[in-house]
Amino acid sequence: MEKSIWRQDFPQITNGLVYLDSAAMSLKPQSVIDKVQYFYTNLSTNIHRGLYPTGVKTTMLYEQTREDVAKYIHCETEEVVFTRGTTSSLNLVSFSFAKGILKAGDEVLTSELEHHSAYLPFYEAAKQNGASMRFVKLSKEGRITVEAFKKALTEKTKLVVLTYVSNVMGYITPVKEITRIAHERGIYVVIDGAQALPHLLIDVKDLDIDFLAFSAHKMLGPTGIGILYGKYELLQKMPPFEFGGDMNDIVTLNTVEFKDAPQKFEAGTMPVASVLGLSDAIAYYQQHDIVKMEEHTQKLHRYCLGRLSKLDGIEIYNPTAETAIIAFNLKNVPPHDAITFYAEKNICMRSGHHCARMVSDFLGINGCLRASFYIYNDFKDVDLFVDATKDAIEFFQKMGF
Repeated sequence: MEKSIWRQDFPQITNGLVYLDSAAMSLKPQSVIDKVQYFYTNLSTNIHRGLYPTGVKTTMLYEQTREDVAKYIHCETEEVVFTRGTTSSLNLVSFSFAKGILKAGDEVLTSELEHHSAYLPFYEAAKQNGASMRFVKLSKEGRITVEAFKKALTEKTKLVVLTYVSNVMGYITPVKEITRIAHERGIYVVIDGAQALPHLLIDVKDLDIDFLAFSAHKMLGPTGIGILYGKYELLQKMPPFEFGGDMNDIVTLNTVEFKDAPQKFEAGTMPVASVLGLSDAIAYYQQHDIVKMEEHTQKLHRYCLGRLSKLDGIEIYNPTAETAIIAFNLKNVPPHDAITFYAEKNICMRSGHHCARMVSDFLGINGCLRASFYIYNDFKDVDLFVDATKDAIEFFQKMGF
């Protein structure tokens, strides 16, 4: 079986570590680590302030990253806002945009697949404005379909907030068609892309979505840096969400004027080192071809599902997922008990609701185990995981579960 040609680039993989938690956070290639280290070792200066050489270079690299992101998702540089994560990006849209357009009686259309970071900000915005949340009915296997989306729309729908890829089920939402239908009715579309960017090439102009939020730490980049794409005409109309240094043009005793987007949304000292690291994460995808990366990940996914299907005592909730996420439980074993067995074997996974409680409720379970594969995994990792699953089933059966 072929090996991962990328595995050697990730120094975190040591001592037999089997890392199957990439849906929570990806590992980092050495090139990204080196870029962050370069900033702290050679620059360590703020942006948009100093005119001394290191200050100018830091600002140049920071703004170059904005250009890199814009080219990667096919938008204009002024449509890229740096935040502190997907959560911050979605809160920004919720409180600077949604609260400005929602009124009593309006509806925000969402789904039970949503991560809490996407659901809760808009739940609060709707609640404060007298609007309500409405849900697309999921298919029997838990998918968002175009037909169900159409049926869920009403004359009161003002805003659509949906995940591009579910962080539990791994399903891909038909975003382009949903956006077209929504825009025909004058409805705005916000997409949580946190799980999509590590697997898909995304063209925001082709999709025509109004907002896209994602994080660097799930796509080989550092923590603490998120991205909000927004159509420029919408960003310009939105008031700032945070206030402080560097986001204003004029501050006097009687007058305050803010900069244009995106700078008006980047108050205070930004996570400069992480922004610079993001640039190298994008470069890594471009150098190694994300399509080939995804082909490798899909091979692992299919192989793993094939081996797991031969085991009794396991229930898989998403066998048809398009991305390499496997949501499952050992039969009659609480997930938080099962996860300790895997941890003792140095297999890194998650258990629980995965910050998406409504998915568990939809499935009628009290949480689940989640294994997620990525480019640094290989078939040996899959074999170790499946063998551990087989041992876990036997262990808990002997324990009377």
